[in-house]
Amino acid sequence: MSDTVVVIYSGGMDSFTLLHKALSDGFNVHALSFNYGQRHVRELDCAAAVCKALAIPHRVIDITALHEVMAGSSLTDDIAIPEGHYAEDSMKSTVVPNRNMILLSLATGYAVTVKAAAVWYGAHGGDHAIYPDCRPEFVEKMNAVCQVANYQPVRIEAPYIRADKTQILADGVAMALDYSQTWTCYNGRDNACGRCGSCVERLEAFAAHGLEDPLIYEGAG
Repeated sequence: MSDTVVVIYSGGMDSFTLLHKALSDGFNVHALSFNYGQRHVRELDCAAAVCKALAIPHRVIDITALHEVMAGSSLTDDIAIPEGHYAEDSMKSTVVPNRNMILLSLATGYAVTVKAAAVWYGAHGGDHAIYPDCRPEFVEKMNAVCQVANYQPVRIEAPYIRADKTQILADGVAMALDYSQTWTCYNGRDNACGRCGSCVERLEAFAAHGLEDPLIYEGAG
């Protein structure tokens, strides 16, 4: 069995932790990032810097040409980013149509290319309310398809699928990770907004651990 995994690495808090978990578990890691026209594209700069420091293979795939078939999200179009918690119905505007199925399909092809046994991605329990492609049933069915889609079976795994952001951060704290190397905010401005769902959930996780988030937020100081 191959000890190589492809980690879909956005540059955000969850995938940053996942990347280090794979390394900590002894896997040979290939990091794969995607530019799909997200307004918070600066997360890719974070991903590149981390992978360079870790000296691990990292590919950034430009799929912005697919915008027309992935349109209508506040993450990619000129639609206001909603503020508040993920449990709120307004957060559905951040859903990018079929994003994870597309990314996982491409990552599976890459896994076959580099002879990896699995693709890991950072779906977690806090995503379930809003994102259908982060729910256990989606992971199970994608895993089943990717086992038979090629001559080489590839597993689809989401190690944090039953965890929330607070539990993910607990893993990162145990590994002494530096979260200043990540970008979570859906707005691609100089500082994190502190109000979008992604920021709110991140800040709640740090508060739950009695820690201060190392990112700079708008209005701080």
